[in-house]
Amino acid sequence: MGIFTRFRDIISSNINAMLDKAEDPEKLIKLMIREMEDTLVEIKTACAGVMASGKKLQRQLDRHKERAQYWGEKAALAVGKGRDDLAREALLEKRKFTQGAETLSQDLAEQDLLIEQYQDDIRQLEDKLKAARDKQRMLVQRQVHAQKKFQAQQELRRIDSSETMMKFDELENRIERMEAEADLVNFGKKTSLEDELERLSVDKDIEDELKELKSPKPKEKDESAE
Repeated sequence: MGIFTRFRDIISSNINAMLDKAEDPEKLIKLMIREMEDTLVEIKTACAGVMASGKKLQRQLDRHKERAQYWGEKAALAVGKGRDDLAREALLEKRKFTQGAETLSQDLAEQDLLIEQYQDDIRQLEDKLKAARDKQRMLVQRQVHAQKKFQAQQELRRIDSSETMMKFDELENRIERMEAEADLVNFGKKTSLEDELERLSVDKDIEDELKELKSPKPKEKDESAE
């Protein structure tokens, strides 16, 4: 396939439509980008060759113009010297170089048009290549997002599985038992403050009872004496 045929196929292609129909869009876009890059290199190489050829033509044109001017001056000099024969020869040389300059000018104009066409093709292909690379980046981002979404869904399914929930239940029961055991450690034990208060209460009861024992009891009246 020639360079221009490939170029026309690339420029006329609809990237989105091709990717929508592709079984492996990522692989296809890579192939398309590689084809565009290769074609772009070939077009730039061809354009550089034409530009180099145009510079060569320009140098040849300049030399032909110089020679035409040179022989024109020689013809005028010969006429001034009364040498019409030499003037005729000089004018023939001038005509040869003038005609050559005209041909070179036409060739150079065609080269300039070809260079412009190459440059326009390069711009179109670079735009198409940029669009393809943007599409590739979007596909990569979508693929990464899809992978992360898949992993998240897999993790959710794993967490929602009965085995996982049973492990959570076992862990919860274990924590509850540990909490209950911690509560039983001090079950029935009074705090130092409670002990102190209770001791004060007992001491008071004993003191009251002791005080009552020490107090003299009133004597009972003798009923018989009455």
